[in-house]
Amino acid sequence: MPTPGDSWFWAAAIILLWFFSNSAWKQWEVVEFFGILGLAGVVLAIKFLVRRERPQGEWGGIYRNTDPHSFPSGHAARAFLIAVLGSALAPLWLATVLWVWAPLVSLARVAMGVHYLSDVIAGAILGTIVALIGLQIYPPMIVWLTALIGFPLW
Repeated sequence: MPTPGDSWFWAAAIILLWFFSNSAWKQWEVVEFFGILGLAGVVLAIKFLVRRERPQGEWGGIYRNTDPHSFPSGHAARAFLIAVLGSALAPLWLATVLWVWAPLVSLARVAMGVHYLSDVIAGAILGTIVALIGLQIYPPMIVWLTALIGFPLW
C-alpha cells in the first residue's frame, strides 16, 4: 500500500478505537487522528516538491508503482509522531513501547530497500516536529471542536 494510504488506515483504526475506549484514551486518540491526517498532507506535499526516486530494488513494487517518491519517509514520520504524542499523552509503558517501535519501523524501511537512510531521518524529524506543534495546539483545537459539534468529545 502506498505510504500516504497507510495514514488513512491508521486514522480509520483510531476512529474505531474511539467507540471502545474510555475517556482517558480518547484525548490521545483525538490528537493522534488529527496529527496523522495533518502529517500525511505535509509528507505528500514534500514528496511532490522533492520528487526523490526510491532506491532501486526488487522488493516493494507496490510502493514503487503507487508512491514512487521516497523523501521523506511517511512511515518514519508517522511512527515518530505517534511515539512523541504517546510520550505526552499515553501511559509510560506504552510510550516506552512506541519509542522502541518507531526506530524499528524506520530502519525496516531502509532494510527493505524502499527508502534511503536520509529519507527516514528526515521523516523522523518531520514527525517529531509535527507532533510537538500538535501538542501546542491541541488544547485550543479541542475547545474549538467541542464548540463546533455542540458536545464534549469525551
